[in-house]
Amino acid sequence: MSLATLWRRWLAAIAWTCLLAFLPWWTGLPLLLGLAVAQLARVPRLLRHGAILRRALRWGLAGVLVAGYRAFDGHPSGVTLTLLAALAGFSLLVLLESWQDHKPLRSASLAAASPAWNEIALAPIGPSATLIELQSPVWMALDDPANGAANNIAMVGRRRCRIGANTLIDHIEPQASVAPGQRWIALPIAAGRGVLLYDRVRDRQYRLRGWRLYGWHAGEAWLSRGEDKPPLALSHVLGQDQWEE
Repeated sequence: MSLATLWRRWLAAIAWTCLLAFLPWWTGLPLLLGLAVAQLARVPRLLRHGAILRRALRWGLAGVLVAGYRAFDGHPSGVTLTLLAALAGFSLLVLLESWQDHKPLRSASLAAASPAWNEIALAPIGPSATLIELQSPVWMALDDPANGAANNIAMVGRRRCRIGANTLIDHIEPQASVAPGQRWIALPIAAGRGVLLYDRVRDRQYRLRGWRLYGWHAGEAWLSRGEDKPPLALSHVLGQDQWEE
């Protein structure tokens, strides 16, 4: 993610928080409830903007809490009630995000019942309508300058790399796997906490904690949470039924 993009996101978040802080709480609260309902309803047009909706809820809740505190107009119980509202609001927000993160695993429970799912997924033959052949990822060491130069990746620190001219990625291991077609780059998150996928075309990065890269198919990453669970396409993990080019 470029520094300019990061600054734009911070400015937008701060502006959104200030807007809800200065609006009456009874105006900002319905807006937040509408965002939460949109996430629960999984509206197809909004699925691709899931990360933006999450940030809008987090920062927007902070603004509504400030507006709620202002509504007490210095009443002695204002601080206590605002803190209670903050505890309840952020707890519900954590539950909502946890439900969203684990929904793809629940929807894949039937597929996990197959005792030989990993052999089937990697099988080189079989009916094309039912079987997907995954290409195992090839990991290259970014400590070797030759590997980085070949893919326009350079390590600029022990846990930081630069992709292209402006994109900096932190907290990653010095390894990378490039998808066929060169669009996607997979980087392990430091300390084995998951995998980061960077989309060169859209200049977006997806930090997927608890997941690991299992293979590539048609230029798309397939991810797994363990040997006993089936791999899922990135579009499924992100909550999209179809991957849009």
